Amino acid sequence: MAETEEEIKARKERERDELYALDISGVEWHGAPGTSPDEERVEIAYLPDGAVAMRSSLDHDTVLRYTEAEWRAFVLGARDGEFDLEPTERNGGLAAQ
Repeated sequence: MAETEEEIKARKERERDELYALDISGVEWHGAPGTSPDEERVEIAYLPDGAVAMRSSLDHDTVLRYTEAEWRAFVLGARDGEFDLEPTERNGGLAAQ
């Protein structure tokens, strides 16, 4: 039997509450290969059940958490170019005028 829209919403809220209730004080944070912890970068930590936490190396207090499904959707979208930047002067895509 398929879940109703209300049941799906309740399940997702429960998953989110459980995810943010996790103690992540001892997790290992990872940055992109070739970057160092003292430079500005995005860091991720792998959590139970395929979930992921993400933070900025410059702001350890603000941590976003994603369920496995959310993280999978993000990664697949990034691989497909969904988040590619439009070329601008700020990101090196256009010559400075």
